[in-house]
Amino acid sequence: MTATEAASAPTKGDQVSEPRPGDDWLVVTTDATYEEEFVAFIKAARDPLYRMAYLLCGDHHRAEDLTQQTFERTWRSWRTARRGDPLVWARRILANLRVDTWRRTRREVLSGFDPPASGATSAATGVVDDRDAVVRALLLLPVKQRRVVVLRHLLELSEAEVAAELGIPVGTVKSSAARGLARLRHTMDESGTELS
Repeated sequence: MTATEAASAPTKGDQVSEPRPGDDWLVVTTDATYEEEFVAFIKAARDPLYRMAYLLCGDHHRAEDLTQQTFERTWRSWRTARRGDPLVWARRILANLRVDTWRRTRREVLSGFDPPASGATSAATGVVDDRDAVVRALLLLPVKQRRVVVLRHLLELSEAEVAAELGIPVGTVKSSAARGLARLRHTMDESGTELS
């Protein structure tokens, strides 16, 4: 191990990140090992990352795979990711993995939704149908617009945060979000579903 690696190696007692107001997912530990910090991060970030993956690909199995691959790559770069905001780091990895997958396959496969439980009410069925319609409409957007719409409107990040995560200008975020929402509304109007 070189002197530089030894200086940057995590030690017991390191802090994951400085907490900010509203960052209730952020896990700050003081006497945790490197591995314990990452396990705590996985527990806190699993659901938001899975939800983002599902919204980007529209398939439960692919979303699980993307989430797992995201954690694997985040672990490989944990030394760097833990110094800043690890969730932002992981979301960027997930978005890039989704684009890489799309480039390899060059086609989208629309999947069905899971049927509601036998005792479900018609209102619950309507919610599932609406959610499925939104996911299907999202899949019709170009990948760039879909990533912006998901991060900006479904994960409720600011335009500046989306721009930083995707490495694009704020103006591009604004125009991609506007075009994506207009296309979503048009698609939803054609299918007879309201987009709130």
